[in-house]
Amino acid sequence: MNLKKPSFWDLATPNIFAYLLYPLSLLIQFIGIFFRISKPKKFGIKTICIGNIYVGGTGKTSLSLKINKILTQKKIRSCFVKKFYKNQFDEQKLLEKSGKLYMSSKRINAIKNAVLAKYEVAIFDDGLQDRSIAYDLSIVCFNNINWIGNGMTLPAGPLRENIKNLKKYDCLFLNGNLENINNLKNIIFNINPEIKVFFGKYEPTNLDDFDRNEKYIAFSGIGNHQTFIAMIKNFGFNIIKNFEFPDHYKYKNEDIKKILIEAKKLNCKIITTEKDYLRLDVNLLDKIKYIKSDLKIIDEENFIKFII
Repeated sequence: MNLKKPSFWDLATPNIFAYLLYPLSLLIQFIGIFFRISKPKKFGIKTICIGNIYVGGTGKTSLSLKINKILTQKKIRSCFVKKFYKNQFDEQKLLEKSGKLYMSSKRINAIKNAVLAKYEVAIFDDGLQDRSIAYDLSIVCFNNINWIGNGMTLPAGPLRENIKNLKKYDCLFLNGNLENINNLKNIIFNINPEIKVFFGKYEPTNLDDFDRNEKYIAFSGIGNHQTFIAMIKNFGFNIIKNFEFPDHYKYKNEDIKKILIEAKKLNCKIITTEKDYLRLDVNLLDKIKYIKSDLKIIDEENFIKFII
C-alpha cells in the first residue's frame, strides 16, 4: 500500500495532531533502544552508507549513483547494497542500470556476497538505522525544501530519529536546488560543529529531448515532488499543472488516463521522472516523456577526498 505522508508533518511548527501523537513517538523511540544490536559488525570491505532521518525523498539513490560513478572513474571497484523491498522496484532498476547491486532481506547477507566478489567499496542505499553494521562512513541526506518538517519523530512528524543524532554521523548532504542553505548550515553546525556538510543540485541531462516552448503537465510519485517541479521550472519548462502521488506509487491505468485527458484538454505535453517512468504500463510509455537528471555536487573535489 502506498500512503501519502500527512501534510502536518511538513508544517514549520507542530500542530495539534502532532502533539496528540507525541506520546506514541516517545514510546516508539524508547522501544527502539531495546532492539539495537550492541556490537555492530565490520566487514573486509569499505562501507559507505547513504541514508536519511527524514522519511521520504532526500536524494539517497541519486547520491549513491553519483558516488559509484566517482569511484568507478577512480578505478575503485564499488557495488551497491540494498535491503530488498518489494515496492522499491524503481530504485532497484536505477541502481542495476549503473552498477552491480546486491540485495537481500538482510543487508548483512548482501554485503557478504559483495565481499566474496572482492569488491573494494560497498555503497549502501539506505540503512542508517540498521545497527547490525559498523559503517566506515555514514552520510545522512536531507532535502533543502522539506528539511526536518515539523521537527518531530514518527508518527508525530517525519523524522526516524531525533535531529540531535546528527552528532553521530560523519557527513550531511543537502539535496535540491540550493534553497535556504546558509540558514540550514547554521542549524546543522549548532548541533554538530564537526560534521562535514556538502550540497547537491539536480540538473537535467536530456533537455534536447524537449521543446520548452510547449506547455507541460508534470507528475511524480517520489518523496521530493516539489524539488522535481522546482528543477524543471528553473530550466524553463512551462508547467501548467502538476500531480503528486505517494512515494513508490504503483500507477493504475486510470491514474494515467486521467492525466492524458487533462493534457488533451489543456493542449499540454506530459513529463515525469525516470523513476516514475520505470513504473508505468509499457502501453502508455509513448505518450509520456521523462526527464533524466544528474546530481551535481558543489565542491566535488573536497567531497571526493572525503569519501576516498
